[in-house]
Amino acid sequence: MQKHFFEGEALSPAVSTNLPLSENPPLAAALAVLNDLPAPEPVPAVSMSADDRLLIVGPAAVALGWAERLAGQRRVTVLAPAAPAAAVDLPEESNFVFENGSDVRLAGHLGAFVASWQGALGARQERFDVVLDLSPQALLKRVELPPGYVAPGRDPLDQALAIIDLLGFAGEFEKPRYVAVNERLCAHSRSQKAGCSNCIEVCATEAIVSAGDKIALDPYLCQGCGTCTTVCPSGALAFEYPRVVDVGVAIKAQLKAWRAAGGENPCLLFHSAEAGKKALAALKRGGGKLPANVIPVETWSIDAVGLDLMLGAIALGAGRVALLGAGSHDLAPLHKQAGIAHVVLNGLGYAGDYVKVVGDADDLAGVLGGWPAPLTVPPAEFRLFADKRTTLEFVIDHLAKHAPAPVDAIDLPAGAPFGMVAVSDACTLCMACTSACPASALKAAADAPRLSFLERNCIQCGLCAGTCPERAITLTPRLLLKERRHERILREAEVFCCTVCGKPMGAAPTIMNMLGKLSGHSMFATPEARARLTMCGDCRVIDLINHEKSTKAWEMTE
Repeated sequence: MQKHFFEGEALSPAVSTNLPLSENPPLAAALAVLNDLPAPEPVPAVSMSADDRLLIVGPAAVALGWAERLAGQRRVTVLAPAAPAAAVDLPEESNFVFENGSDVRLAGHLGAFVASWQGALGARQERFDVVLDLSPQALLKRVELPPGYVAPGRDPLDQALAIIDLLGFAGEFEKPRYVAVNERLCAHSRSQKAGCSNCIEVCATEAIVSAGDKIALDPYLCQGCGTCTTVCPSGALAFEYPRVVDVGVAIKAQLKAWRAAGGENPCLLFHSAEAGKKALAALKRGGGKLPANVIPVETWSIDAVGLDLMLGAIALGAGRVALLGAGSHDLAPLHKQAGIAHVVLNGLGYAGDYVKVVGDADDLAGVLGGWPAPLTVPPAEFRLFADKRTTLEFVIDHLAKHAPAPVDAIDLPAGAPFGMVAVSDACTLCMACTSACPASALKAAADAPRLSFLERNCIQCGLCAGTCPERAITLTPRLLLKERRHERILREAEVFCCTVCGKPMGAAPTIMNMLGKLSGHSMFATPEARARLTMCGDCRVIDLINHEKSTKAWEMTE
């Protein structure tokens, strides 16, 4: 593991294109301008340390052989499936610890793995720095395994290579804190009502888990794929390595330099720093090359390029945006984001394909070379922001301003982070939805029973619908473009007043709903008892004292 900091640099020209830069002045200008940009702020780091505690888990016949070889280099503990120690052929003199047990479980990260199992004397638990898992079924089943844990399978060569990797984990290590969490914006849950779990579902390292009404992100497990930030509708998760602000500054400067050098219809090619760079290098070695109008943009992980960067690049003057999927854990979220961008742009009258996800570098040159150039949007003057919703707000306004075919609203596919809320006549204006809404899209009026809605804030998390006791709320994904900054009234009602003194008691639908539910109760069987439900607290007490036929306290005698 090495210390990484984003420097804001694109790929070197020798890697990204076969065409000499002297023959491509716009690309030369776009790459050269990066050297003049200020360095981004340092990314907060996560520190880990690993000593020499090695755990080998697996059948004794295999694990003991590796334990004997490694015992001189590490403090080795072998944990084998439950079996009598006498049945295991242990060496007479061994400098490692042998344990056997069942129900083996593993958690933690490099330098702090915690293994638990059931031994002969009961439950056991110990801490280790690195783990060699030789079990038939790996203890950790994740798309991306934590550093310091390897499960090479049964092949001896794979086991030897995995051990070489493990022996390198000794000392102090540092990695970036890839993702920043803003709990205030999180729409995961409210009052045990489920909302958005997008980040939990896509996390390849299981670094994100539910923690009550919020999510908890373990920075020690996170390895920076950034998919969680892409699928987060509210911006509660923000990728830091690099930040969207820094990427926006870089591509804005590159596109400006490209145009100043006479370039037209630039295509931004986002690719990951490791797998994407290797794929482009392999493309060059094979004789392939990128079209002359392609500007490569390197980012730590291609999975972290979300809707804000896709549409933001178009608004800043990119003719097209391509994403090379090399190194991605799962291209489905990227395809979904690109699909939403396509619907938005086409809905505004921008005909053609503006965003494409290319899974294989072998197809890259052909796809980019045969990609018709659509209408380029006049470049915006603003920059991209750290807050995802703010960036999208500015970008959508810019795209709508220059739209070839302006519309009032665009229907979006399911799962889009924009949409409307509607309430049926079943709504009693209890206002439970307003306290559940994490984005302040639903609001209760202070002066009257009135529910209003600000659509620009809605992230379609569904918490309002899940909280509504009357099941009166429905959600529809769409992008409102006309008057989306104006609140509109969803439902309002008259104020119900006390039938005796006229004191306001609440929304009429709420009171009438309560009357309907309580009218059949035995405590309100008489007309007089039911009438008290329409009275305020003071009048209800007075009516009970004046008309209740039960014995009064002052009438009681010994």
